[in-house]
Amino acid sequence: MSSSDEDPYPPQGVDLDHPSIARVYDYLLGGNTNWAIDRQFGDRVLERFPLLRQIARANRLLLHRVVRHLVRRGVRQFIDVGSGVPTMGHTHTTADAVSPEPTAVVYIDNEPVAVAHSEVLLEQHGDPRRHRAIFGDLRDPERLWESVLDTGVIDLDQPVALLMIAVLHVRQPGPDGTDVGPAAVARYRDLLPRGGYLAISHVTDDGVPDHIKNHLTELKDMYDKSGNPVIWRSRTDVEALFGDFERLDPGTTWTAEWHPEESAHDDEPLSFAKPSESVILAGVARKP
Repeated sequence: MSSSDEDPYPPQGVDLDHPSIARVYDYLLGGNTNWAIDRQFGDRVLERFPLLRQIARANRLLLHRVVRHLVRRGVRQFIDVGSGVPTMGHTHTTADAVSPEPTAVVYIDNEPVAVAHSEVLLEQHGDPRRHRAIFGDLRDPERLWESVLDTGVIDLDQPVALLMIAVLHVRQPGPDGTDVGPAAVARYRDLLPRGGYLAISHVTDDGVPDHIKNHLTELKDMYDKSGNPVIWRSRTDVEALFGDFERLDPGTTWTAEWHPEESAHDDEPLSFAKPSESVILAGVARKP
């Protein structure tokens, strides 16, 4: 389907008139796959909320720890939805570094620059038999899942982990404009085979210090006005995204507290006064 009349989620073009969440995140992580519009927005945000750079890095380090932990649990396949630009370490290199066997990763994003950059990196440092980057929209679970399976990289008869790291707090408008994020996640839970894992991290303003909550209110306003609307869900709503999956210890917790023993020796030290200053809740659950 090629026209927007037929496709409720038509492919995006490269928009250099507005900041991109994926490219701003890359900038916050110290990457170079971003444009002036992204850096200017990132600098304005950091002026008002300097801790955001550390929050972004804490989330990226969480991804690494999740991958290591799941590899130790026998997972060798990862579907990374909303992967963005693979700055500060890639899912496949993190997995391969600790796995005794080859691992497979499919990276998915709906930002053309993120997908193109991932493809270039995989050409240089990946294996086309095990690693792919594809354009996909999480709002269309059936099509995205079909695209993942079409790569031939993922075998659903083997353990697989679905990663939705720092993506669901970006508003996911359906054809009628309402947010379809939770409904889409529910469908992914259905599609994930038994024994598969779902990993989620999500910004919340629930349980954070008051001074941080004020920054989050302002941050949301800035992102919304930039054309990148966001949603800060409560802890209860974040936990609901896992459905009836079995939560791994320690349950839903702040990024800084999720299995710190899985950190690498050269990970950047983080210095939050309280774990709740990381503002992102994280968890991993297994489909029974």
